[in-house]
Amino acid sequence: MGEKQNQPFQLSFNASLKVDFQGSRVTSDGGLILVRELDERLGFGELIEQHLNDPRGTNTRLPLADLLRQSVYSRLAGYEDMNDAERLSQDPTFRLIGSEKIWERGAALTSRLQTFETEMLAEEENFTGLARLNRELIGKAEALDSPYRTVLDMDSTEIPVYGEQEQSAYNGHFESTCYHPLLLFSRKGDCLAAKLRPGNVHSAEGWAELLLPEIERQQKLGKEVVFRADAAFAKPEIYEALEERGVQYAIRIPANDNLERDIAELLTRPVGRPSHQPVVWYKSFLYQAASWKSARRVVAKVEHHLGELFPRVGFIVTNLTLPSRAVVRFYHKRGTAEQWIKEGKQAVKMTRLSCHRFRSNEVRLWLSIIAYNLGNLWRRLVLPKRIERWSLTSLQQRLVKTGGRLIKHARYYWLLLAESHLTRRLFASMVRRIDGLPVPAG
Repeated sequence: MGEKQNQPFQLSFNASLKVDFQGSRVTSDGGLILVRELDERLGFGELIEQHLNDPRGTNTRLPLADLLRQSVYSRLAGYEDMNDAERLSQDPTFRLIGSEKIWERGAALTSRLQTFETEMLAEEENFTGLARLNRELIGKAEALDSPYRTVLDMDSTEIPVYGEQEQSAYNGHFESTCYHPLLLFSRKGDCLAAKLRPGNVHSAEGWAELLLPEIERQQKLGKEVVFRADAAFAKPEIYEALEERGVQYAIRIPANDNLERDIAELLTRPVGRPSHQPVVWYKSFLYQAASWKSARRVVAKVEHHLGELFPRVGFIVTNLTLPSRAVVRFYHKRGTAEQWIKEGKQAVKMTRLSCHRFRSNEVRLWLSIIAYNLGNLWRRLVLPKRIERWSLTSLQQRLVKTGGRLIKHARYYWLLLAESHLTRRLFASMVRRIDGLPVPAG
C-alpha cells in the first residue's frame, strides 16, 4: 500500500525505522556558515556595495549582495552547475548566508542567477568592479600580516572547452581547444589578479596589465617586491621592466648551446662508482643573450642521477644576490602556484566556463577566483595550526560538507550541525579566531 501524503515511510526490513523528507530544513553545507562569519568580519558586504552597481534599483526581490554570495558560495561548496540553484534556493545554509529577505522566501533560482552572472555582472562597470572587489578583499587580510617583502608568482594555465565558445582556440602546447588564462598569486596563495585570454595566445601575453599595477601597489606600501616565473616569462622586456622598478626576480630560462658551454665542466659524469644519491652542482656566471642590452646573472643547477645517461640541467636568470643554491631553492618554491591553480580547478570549478560569450566566461572566472580567495583566507586566517595546510578540496569534504537541520523558534533560528570532522570544539576555535581578527575599518 502507498503512504499517505506527507506521512513518513515505514520500511519492512526494520519496523522501528521511519523515513521522512524535510529538504527545506536540512542542509549538507553547514560549514559555509563559518565562511559567512569571516566574510562579515572582512567587510565583504561593504565591498560589494562599494564596487558593484545594481541597475534594478532598491526595490528588488533579491538584493545584489545575496545574488553574489549565492554565486560565490555555491562554487566554494563545489557546485559547478547553474542548475544546482534550483535545489540550493531552499537549502537552509544558502538562505541563512543571505539577507533577512530570503530567510523564508528562499535564494535565487537558476534563471535569476543566470541573468545575474551573464548580464548584470557582465556590464563593464560591474565587470571591472569584480577585480577591484577581489583585490580589496585580499587587502583586508594583508593589513593583518604585512611583511616587508612581497613575493609574486605568475603563471598561465589551460581551461579546456567543448563547444563553440567565443575566442576559444586550439593550443599546440596543451594539445586542446581551450582558454588560456593568466594568474598572479602572492606567496600566501591569494590570487591577486587574473585575465581570461583566448586559447592560442603566448603564455606571457598581457603580463604587464596584471603585474605592473601590483608592483606599484606593493611599493607604495613600502614593501620590497620579488618576482618568480617559469621559462615562458623569460623575456627581456620583463627583465627590464622589473629592473627599472627595483624589483628582484628569479625566472627560469630555456637551455641553449651558449649556456651549456659556460657549464661544460659540470656536464661530465663524476669519476668513480655512481652514487645512489643525486650528485648536484651549482654555478653562477654572467651571460648576455643577443636580445639583451646588458649581461645578467645566470644560476645553473646540474644533477647527475644514478642510471641516467645525461644530467638534468636548469638555468635561472636573476638579480638576487643570494648564493646559487639559495637562488634555486627560492625559485623552486614557485611550484606552489601550480598547486593553487590546481585547487582552483578542482575545488571552486574554475574550469566551468561553458557560456558562449567570452565576457560571460570572464565573469564566471572571476566568481571562481573570489570563491577561491574566500576559501584561502579562511584557511590561512581561521584554521587551527594542525589543519592549516589542508587543501581547499579537503576543506570542502571535511568542513563545508557538514550536515545540519534548521529549526525556527519564535525569536531565533537554530542550525543544528552534525558533529563529524567539524566538531563543536573546532567550530568554537574558529569562531574565536574570527572574532579576534583586528581587521581595520574601511
